[in-house]
Amino acid sequence: MKNELTRRFGLEFPIYAFTHCRDVVVAVSRAGGLGVLGAVGFDVEQLRIELEWIDEHIGDKPYGVDIVLPASYDGAGEMDLGKLTGQLQSMIPDEHRQFVREMLDKHEVPELPPDEELGSGLMGWNAATAVPQVEEILRHDNAVMVANALGTPPPDLVEQIQASGRAVGALCGTPAQASRHASAGLDFVIAQGYEGGGHTGDIGSMVLWPQVIDEVAPIPVLAAGGVGSGRQMAAALAMGAAGVWTGSLWLTVEEAAGPPAQIQSFLDATSKDTVRSRSYTGKPCRMLRNDWTEAWERPDTPDTLGMPLQMMAVREAMVRSGRYPDKAQQVAFNPVGQIVGSMNKVKRSADVVYELVEECIDSLERSQALLAAGWALNDG
Repeated sequence: MKNELTRRFGLEFPIYAFTHCRDVVVAVSRAGGLGVLGAVGFDVEQLRIELEWIDEHIGDKPYGVDIVLPASYDGAGEMDLGKLTGQLQSMIPDEHRQFVREMLDKHEVPELPPDEELGSGLMGWNAATAVPQVEEILRHDNAVMVANALGTPPPDLVEQIQASGRAVGALCGTPAQASRHASAGLDFVIAQGYEGGGHTGDIGSMVLWPQVIDEVAPIPVLAAGGVGSGRQMAAALAMGAAGVWTGSLWLTVEEAAGPPAQIQSFLDATSKDTVRSRSYTGKPCRMLRNDWTEAWERPDTPDTLGMPLQMMAVREAMVRSGRYPDKAQQVAFNPVGQIVGSMNKVKRSADVVYELVEECIDSLERSQALLAAGWALNDG
Protein backbone atom coordinates (compact mmCIF):
# COMPACT_ATOMS: atom_id res chain seq x y z
CA MET A 1 0.00 0.00 0.00
CA LYS A 2 2.60 2.49 -1.19
CA ASN A 3 2.16 6.04 -2.45
CA GLU A 4 4.00 9.35 -2.30
CA LEU A 5 3.36 9.98 1.40
CA THR A 6 3.92 6.44 2.66
CA ARG A 7 7.25 6.34 0.82
CA ARG A 8 8.26 9.74 2.15
CA PHE A 9 7.40 8.82 5.74
CA GLY A 10 8.54 5.20 5.52
CA LEU A 11 5.13 3.65 6.29
CA GLU A 12 3.76 0.21 5.53
CA PHE A 13 0.14 1.37 5.58
CA PRO A 14 -1.54 4.72 4.74
CA ILE A 15 -3.11 4.96 8.20
CA TYR A 16 -2.60 8.14 10.23
CA ALA A 17 -3.72 7.98 13.86
CA PHE A 18 -4.38 11.25 15.66
CA THR A 19 -4.29 10.83 19.43
CA HIS A 20 -3.39 12.69 22.61
CA CYS A 21 -1.85 9.50 24.03
CA ARG A 22 1.84 8.83 23.48
CA ASP A 23 1.35 5.07 23.95
CA VAL A 24 -1.05 4.99 21.01
CA VAL A 25 1.40 6.98 18.87
CA VAL A 26 4.09 4.39 19.47
CA ALA A 27 1.79 1.39 19.02
CA VAL A 28 0.39 2.59 15.69
CA SER A 29 3.77 3.59 14.26
CA ARG A 30 5.33 0.28 15.30
CA ALA A 31 2.42 -1.51 13.59
CA GLY A 32 3.17 0.20 10.28
CA GLY A 33 0.99 3.33 10.34
CA LEU A 34 1.85 6.82 11.54
CA GLY A 35 0.95 7.84 15.08
CA VAL A 36 0.28 11.57 15.36
CA LEU A 37 0.45 13.21 18.79
CA GLY A 38 -2.01 16.02 19.48
CA ALA A 39 0.08 18.79 21.05
CA VAL A 40 -2.71 21.08 22.20
CA GLY A 41 -2.92 21.11 25.98
CA PHE A 42 0.84 20.66 26.43
CA ASP A 43 3.14 23.52 27.28
CA VAL A 44 6.59 23.30 25.72
CA GLU A 45 8.17 21.49 28.66
CA GLN A 46 5.36 18.93 28.78
CA LEU A 47 5.58 18.44 25.02
CA ARG A 48 9.33 17.84 25.31
CA ILE A 49 8.70 15.11 27.89
CA GLU A 50 6.09 13.43 25.67
CA LEU A 51 8.27 13.54 22.55
CA GLU A 52 11.35 12.28 24.38
CA TRP A 53 9.31 9.35 25.71
CA ILE A 54 8.10 8.58 22.20
CA ASP A 55 11.67 8.78 20.88
CA GLU A 56 12.79 6.27 23.49
CA HIS A 57 10.05 3.73 22.73
CA ILE A 58 9.33 4.01 19.02
CA GLY A 59 12.64 2.65 17.74
CA ASP A 60 13.38 3.77 14.20
CA LYS A 61 9.71 4.32 13.34
CA PRO A 62 8.38 7.78 12.34
CA TYR A 63 5.61 9.80 13.95
CA GLY A 64 3.85 13.13 13.48
CA VAL A 65 2.61 15.96 15.68
CA ASP A 66 -0.63 17.93 15.38
CA ILE A 67 -0.78 21.56 16.54
CA VAL A 68 -3.74 23.93 16.80
CA LEU A 69 -3.12 27.38 15.36
CA PRO A 70 -6.40 28.90 14.12
CA ALA A 71 -6.39 31.17 11.09
CA SER A 72 -8.21 33.75 13.23
CA TYR A 73 -8.79 34.04 16.97
CA ASP A 74 -9.15 36.61 19.75
CA GLY A 75 -5.75 38.05 20.66
CA ALA A 76 -4.08 37.18 17.34
CA GLY A 77 -0.76 38.97 16.90
CA GLU A 78 0.25 39.05 20.57
CA MET A 79 3.29 36.82 21.07
CA ASP A 80 3.92 37.59 24.76
CA LEU A 81 2.06 34.75 26.50
CA GLY A 82 1.70 36.67 29.78
CA LYS A 83 0.24 39.73 28.10
CA LEU A 84 -1.98 37.63 25.89
CA THR A 85 -3.37 35.70 28.87
CA GLY A 86 -4.17 38.86 30.80
CA GLN A 87 -5.74 40.49 27.77
CA LEU A 88 -7.99 37.52 27.10
CA GLN A 89 -8.95 36.97 30.74
CA SER A 90 -10.28 40.53 30.89
CA MET A 91 -12.57 39.81 27.92
CA ILE A 92 -14.45 36.94 29.61
CA PRO A 93 -17.79 38.01 31.17
CA ASP A 94 -18.34 37.03 34.81
CA GLU A 95 -21.69 35.45 33.87
CA HIS A 96 -19.89 32.74 31.90
CA ARG A 97 -17.73 31.68 34.82
CA GLN A 98 -20.72 31.79 37.14
CA PHE A 99 -22.79 29.66 34.78
CA VAL A 100 -19.99 27.07 34.63
CA ARG A 101 -19.84 26.82 38.43
CA GLU A 102 -23.61 26.49 38.64
CA MET A 103 -23.59 23.64 36.12
CA LEU A 104 -20.83 21.80 37.96
CA ASP A 105 -22.48 22.24 41.35
CA LYS A 106 -25.86 21.21 40.00
CA HIS A 107 -24.34 17.93 38.79
CA GLU A 108 -22.47 17.45 42.07
CA VAL A 109 -19.02 17.51 40.55
CA PRO A 110 -16.68 17.97 43.55
CA GLU A 111 -14.66 21.13 43.91
CA LEU A 112 -10.90 21.03 43.53
CA PRO A 113 -8.60 20.75 46.54
CA PRO A 114 -7.63 24.21 47.87
CA ASP A 115 -4.03 23.85 46.72
CA GLU A 116 -4.87 22.92 43.12
CA GLU A 117 -4.78 25.79 40.62
CA LEU A 118 -6.99 26.02 37.56
CA GLY A 119 -4.45 27.62 35.28
CA SER A 120 -5.44 30.00 32.50
CA GLY A 121 -6.79 27.45 30.05
CA LEU A 122 -4.63 29.03 27.34
CA MET A 123 -2.55 25.95 26.52
CA GLY A 124 -2.82 26.18 22.76
CA TRP A 125 -5.01 27.74 20.09
CA ASN A 126 -2.61 30.67 19.47
CA ALA A 127 0.75 31.57 17.96
CA ALA A 128 2.31 32.37 21.34
CA THR A 129 2.07 28.68 22.27
CA ALA A 130 2.07 26.96 18.86
CA VAL A 131 5.29 28.53 17.56
CA PRO A 132 7.41 27.32 20.52
CA GLN A 133 5.76 23.92 20.15
CA VAL A 134 6.93 23.71 16.54
CA GLU A 135 10.45 24.70 17.57
CA GLU A 136 10.42 21.80 20.04
CA ILE A 137 9.01 19.36 17.48
CA LEU A 138 11.83 20.14 15.07
CA ARG A 139 14.37 18.94 17.67
CA HIS A 140 13.11 15.36 17.31
CA ASP A 141 14.42 13.45 14.30
CA ASN A 142 11.64 10.85 14.10
CA ALA A 143 8.94 13.54 13.97
CA VAL A 144 8.52 13.56 10.20
CA MET A 145 5.50 15.79 9.82
CA VAL A 146 3.48 18.57 11.43
CA ALA A 147 -0.25 19.06 10.85
CA ASN A 148 -2.32 22.09 11.82
CA ALA A 149 -5.86 21.38 12.93
CA LEU A 150 -7.40 24.79 12.24
CA GLY A 151 -6.49 26.83 9.20
CA THR A 152 -3.43 27.38 7.05
CA PRO A 153 -0.24 27.79 9.11
CA PRO A 154 1.54 31.16 8.81
CA PRO A 155 4.06 31.33 5.92
CA ASP A 156 7.09 31.61 8.21
CA LEU A 157 6.02 28.49 10.11
CA VAL A 158 5.50 26.56 6.86
CA GLU A 159 8.95 27.62 5.67
CA GLN A 160 10.55 26.66 8.98
CA ILE A 161 9.03 23.16 8.97
CA GLN A 162 9.81 22.45 5.34
CA ALA A 163 13.36 23.80 5.66
CA SER A 164 13.94 21.12 8.30
CA GLY A 165 13.06 18.41 5.76
CA ARG A 166 9.68 17.67 7.33
CA ALA A 167 6.26 17.77 5.71
CA VAL A 168 3.56 20.19 6.80
CA GLY A 169 -0.17 19.86 6.23
CA ALA A 170 -3.48 21.08 7.57
CA LEU A 171 -7.08 20.01 7.98
CA CYS A 172 -9.91 21.50 5.98
CA GLY A 173 -13.68 21.23 5.82
CA THR A 174 -14.33 22.88 2.45
CA PRO A 175 -12.68 22.94 -0.98
CA ALA A 176 -12.01 26.67 -0.50
CA GLN A 177 -10.02 26.00 2.65
CA ALA A 178 -8.13 23.25 0.83
CA SER A 179 -7.29 25.68 -1.96
CA ARG A 180 -5.79 28.10 0.57
CA HIS A 181 -3.65 25.27 1.93
CA ALA A 182 -2.46 24.45 -1.58
CA SER A 183 -1.67 28.11 -2.33
CA ALA A 184 0.44 28.22 0.83
CA GLY A 185 2.57 25.36 -0.50
CA LEU A 186 1.58 22.71 2.04
CA ASP A 187 2.80 19.17 1.41
CA PHE A 188 -0.52 17.46 2.09
CA VAL A 189 -4.13 18.29 2.96
CA ILE A 190 -6.47 16.49 5.36
CA ALA A 191 -10.12 16.65 4.27
CA GLN A 192 -12.32 16.13 7.31
CA GLY A 193 -16.01 15.59 6.83
CA TYR A 194 -18.95 16.50 9.03
CA GLU A 195 -18.99 13.04 10.68
CA GLY A 196 -15.60 13.49 12.31
CA GLY A 197 -14.88 14.12 15.97
CA GLY A 198 -13.51 17.40 17.22
CA HIS A 199 -13.66 20.49 15.02
CA THR A 200 -15.58 19.77 11.82
CA GLY A 201 -17.34 21.63 9.04
CA ASP A 202 -20.77 21.17 7.47
CA ILE A 203 -19.98 18.91 4.49
CA GLY A 204 -20.19 15.12 4.71
CA SER A 205 -17.12 13.05 3.95
CA MET A 206 -18.45 11.28 0.84
CA VAL A 207 -19.10 14.68 -0.74
CA LEU A 208 -16.06 16.50 0.63
CA TRP A 209 -13.27 14.02 -0.09
CA PRO A 210 -13.52 13.96 -3.92
CA GLN A 211 -14.08 17.71 -4.05
CA VAL A 212 -10.89 18.40 -2.11
CA ILE A 213 -8.91 15.75 -4.02
CA ASP A 214 -9.88 17.44 -7.30
CA GLU A 215 -9.29 20.94 -5.90
CA VAL A 216 -5.69 20.45 -4.81
CA ALA A 217 -4.40 17.72 -7.18
CA PRO A 218 -1.64 16.59 -7.35
CA ILE A 219 -1.11 17.41 -3.64
CA PRO A 220 -1.84 14.27 -1.57
CA VAL A 221 -5.08 14.30 0.40
CA LEU A 222 -5.79 12.28 3.54
CA ALA A 223 -9.44 11.42 4.13
CA ALA A 224 -10.84 12.11 7.61
CA GLY A 225 -14.25 12.07 9.23
CA GLY A 226 -16.14 8.83 9.76
CA VAL A 227 -13.29 6.41 9.07
CA GLY A 228 -13.61 3.51 11.47
CA SER A 229 -13.37 0.42 9.28
CA GLY A 230 -11.44 -1.04 6.40
CA ARG A 231 -14.47 -0.63 4.14
CA GLN A 232 -14.45 3.11 4.77
CA MET A 233 -10.71 3.16 4.20
CA ALA A 234 -11.20 1.37 0.88
CA ALA A 235 -13.81 3.93 -0.15
CA ALA A 236 -11.40 6.77 0.60
CA LEU A 237 -8.58 5.15 -1.38
CA ALA A 238 -10.94 4.40 -4.28
CA MET A 239 -11.82 8.10 -4.44
CA GLY A 240 -8.15 9.00 -4.77
CA ALA A 241 -7.14 9.72 -1.19
CA ALA A 242 -3.51 9.03 -0.23
CA GLY A 243 -4.56 7.56 3.11
CA VAL A 244 -6.93 7.93 6.02
CA TRP A 245 -6.64 10.27 8.99
CA THR A 246 -8.31 8.64 11.97
CA GLY A 247 -8.96 9.94 15.47
CA SER A 248 -12.03 8.68 17.32
CA LEU A 249 -11.00 5.10 16.65
CA TRP A 250 -8.12 5.34 19.13
CA LEU A 251 -10.13 6.62 22.10
CA THR A 252 -11.12 3.13 23.27
CA VAL A 253 -8.01 1.06 22.50
CA GLU A 254 -6.09 -0.71 25.26
CA GLU A 255 -3.32 1.89 25.19
CA ALA A 256 -5.70 4.88 25.45
CA ALA A 257 -4.99 7.13 28.42
CA GLY A 258 -8.55 8.34 28.93
CA PRO A 259 -10.23 7.80 32.30
CA PRO A 260 -12.34 4.62 32.52
CA ALA A 261 -15.57 6.61 32.96
CA GLN A 262 -14.97 8.52 29.72
CA ILE A 263 -14.00 5.39 27.81
CA GLN A 264 -17.18 3.69 29.03
CA SER A 265 -19.20 6.68 27.79
CA PHE A 266 -17.76 6.11 24.33
CA LEU A 267 -18.39 2.36 24.46
CA ASP A 268 -22.03 2.93 25.46
CA ALA A 269 -22.78 5.64 22.88
CA THR A 270 -24.51 5.27 19.53
CA SER A 271 -23.83 7.29 16.39
CA LYS A 272 -26.86 9.44 17.21
CA ASP A 273 -25.38 10.51 20.55
CA THR A 274 -22.99 13.14 19.18
CA VAL A 275 -23.56 16.82 18.49
CA ARG A 276 -21.55 19.71 17.08
CA SER A 277 -21.26 22.30 19.82
CA ARG A 278 -19.27 25.47 20.53
CA SER A 279 -19.71 24.98 24.27
CA TYR A 280 -16.15 23.95 25.09
CA THR A 281 -13.85 25.45 22.46
CA GLY A 282 -15.78 28.28 20.83
CA LYS A 283 -15.76 26.60 17.41
CA PRO A 284 -18.11 23.84 16.17
CA CYS A 285 -16.73 20.65 17.71
CA ARG A 286 -18.35 17.21 17.57
CA MET A 287 -18.64 15.58 20.99
CA LEU A 288 -20.98 13.39 23.00
CA ARG A 289 -24.27 15.11 23.69
CA ASN A 290 -24.93 15.60 27.41
CA ASP A 291 -26.49 18.05 29.86
CA TRP A 292 -23.61 20.46 29.29
CA THR A 293 -24.07 20.74 25.52
CA GLU A 294 -27.84 21.00 25.91
CA ALA A 295 -27.57 23.77 28.52
CA TRP A 296 -25.48 26.06 26.33
CA GLU A 297 -28.11 25.84 23.58
CA ARG A 298 -30.91 27.22 25.75
CA PRO A 299 -32.00 30.85 25.15
CA ASP A 300 -31.71 31.71 28.85
CA THR A 301 -28.01 30.79 29.12
CA PRO A 302 -24.91 32.76 28.03
CA ASP A 303 -23.90 32.75 24.39
CA THR A 304 -20.68 30.90 23.66
CA LEU A 305 -17.57 33.01 23.16
CA GLY A 306 -15.03 32.78 20.37
CA MET A 307 -11.78 30.80 20.44
CA PRO A 308 -9.84 30.75 22.75
CA LEU A 309 -12.10 32.73 25.12
CA GLN A 310 -14.68 29.97 25.50
CA MET A 311 -12.04 27.40 26.42
CA MET A 312 -10.64 29.79 29.01
CA ALA A 313 -14.12 30.59 30.34
CA VAL A 314 -14.93 26.91 30.93
CA ARG A 315 -11.51 26.01 32.32
CA GLU A 316 -12.98 25.09 35.69
CA ALA A 317 -15.26 22.55 34.04
CA MET A 318 -12.33 21.01 32.16
CA VAL A 319 -10.23 20.65 35.30
CA ARG A 320 -12.96 19.47 37.68
CA SER A 321 -14.43 16.96 35.22
CA GLY A 322 -10.93 15.73 34.42
CA ARG A 323 -10.18 15.16 38.09
CA TYR A 324 -13.54 13.54 38.88
CA PRO A 325 -14.59 11.89 35.57
CA ASP A 326 -16.78 9.25 37.22
CA LYS A 327 -18.99 12.03 38.64
CA ALA A 328 -18.85 14.42 35.67
CA GLN A 329 -19.88 12.60 32.50
CA GLN A 330 -23.05 14.67 32.10
CA VAL A 331 -20.98 17.84 31.91
CA ALA A 332 -17.72 16.41 30.53
CA PHE A 333 -15.96 17.28 27.27
CA ASN A 334 -15.96 14.05 25.26
CA PRO A 335 -15.01 14.86 21.65
CA VAL A 336 -15.70 11.95 19.30
CA GLY A 337 -17.02 11.32 15.79
CA GLN A 338 -20.14 9.54 14.61
CA ILE A 339 -18.24 6.25 14.31
CA VAL A 340 -18.57 6.04 18.09
CA GLY A 341 -21.55 3.77 17.46
CA SER A 342 -19.17 1.04 16.27
CA MET A 343 -16.59 1.60 19.01
CA ASN A 344 -18.01 -1.01 21.35
CA LYS A 345 -15.03 -3.20 22.13
CA VAL A 346 -11.58 -2.47 23.58
CA LYS A 347 -8.78 -3.68 21.28
CA ARG A 348 -5.01 -3.35 20.98
CA SER A 349 -3.94 -0.49 18.71
CA ALA A 350 -1.89 -2.85 16.54
CA ASP A 351 -4.90 -5.11 16.06
CA VAL A 352 -6.98 -2.12 14.97
CA VAL A 353 -4.34 -1.26 12.35
CA TYR A 354 -4.22 -4.83 11.02
CA GLU A 355 -8.03 -5.13 10.94
CA LEU A 356 -8.28 -1.89 8.96
CA VAL A 357 -5.74 -3.15 6.44
CA GLU A 358 -7.26 -6.62 6.07
CA GLU A 359 -10.80 -5.35 5.62
CA CYS A 360 -9.60 -2.67 3.22
CA ILE A 361 -7.83 -5.25 1.05
CA ASP A 362 -10.89 -7.54 1.12
CA SER A 363 -13.11 -4.64 0.05
CA LEU A 364 -10.83 -3.60 -2.80
CA GLU A 365 -10.55 -7.21 -3.99
CA ARG A 366 -14.35 -7.53 -4.01
CA SER A 367 -14.55 -4.37 -6.07
CA GLN A 368 -12.01 -5.74 -8.54
CA ALA A 369 -13.96 -8.98 -8.77
CA LEU A 370 -17.16 -7.06 -9.52
CA LEU A 371 -15.40 -5.08 -12.21
CA ALA A 372 -13.95 -8.23 -13.74
CA ALA A 373 -17.38 -9.86 -13.73
CA GLY A 374 -18.87 -6.79 -15.35
CA TRP A 375 -16.28 -6.75 -18.13
CA ALA A 376 -16.85 -10.46 -18.70
CA LEU A 377 -20.58 -9.87 -19.16
CA ASN A 378 -19.93 -7.04 -21.57
CA ASP A 379 -17.52 -9.18 -23.56
CA GLY A 380 -20.11 -11.94 -23.69
